[in-house]
Amino acid sequence: MIDTIVDKVKGFLMSPVATFQQSKNDEPGVVFTYFAALLLIHAILSAIIVAIGIEKMPVYPGMPSGIAIPVIVFLMALAGGFIVTLIFAAWLHLWVYILGGRKGIMQTFKAIIYGHTPRLLLGWIPFIGFIFMLWSLVLGILGIRELQEISTGKAILAVAIAIIIPLILIILIGAYFITSYMTTTALPLPTGNTFPTAVN
Repeated sequence: MIDTIVDKVKGFLMSPVATFQQSKNDEPGVVFTYFAALLLIHAILSAIIVAIGIEKMPVYPGMPSGIAIPVIVFLMALAGGFIVTLIFAAWLHLWVYILGGRKGIMQTFKAIIYGHTPRLLLGWIPFIGFIFMLWSLVLGILGIRELQEISTGKAILAVAIAIIIPLILIILIGAYFITSYMTTTALPLPTGNTFPTAVN
């Protein structure tokens, strides 16, 4: 199994299109074992990075400190990464289906899980991790195109819609809470003529 995972990692990093084509018939057990292995590596490395830089992190009242922070990061990266990936893949499949993808939701799961290879392996690196996230985005689009057998344009559109709609909602919700906070904490206006007047 380890050799299979290593071979797939090399394939998705070096020859993604051919590797996606070879993965069309992968069983769910193979897909989720691959995902679990890479997700575990990502969670461990993320926790190590946090543990190394823990002394430079600001500490606020009520905030966990010490070894608790890397442990929390590990659990969030592991459980949160699994749940968020599955939810996003299911959400993405809605748009893939609308745009003509008829190869089943499992193919969309494969595209996203296998496409996450660069992010899970290298996305934890400080300052440059976003590069590998973008790489994973491109691989996800290629995966949708190959596994769902739709055009590149439709694959890009499906992924763009699946990302943009939640992003807009998050921005709107954030703006609402910021506005509400500013409204409730605004300084009261002075009553009467309390402003100083110029002296002649």
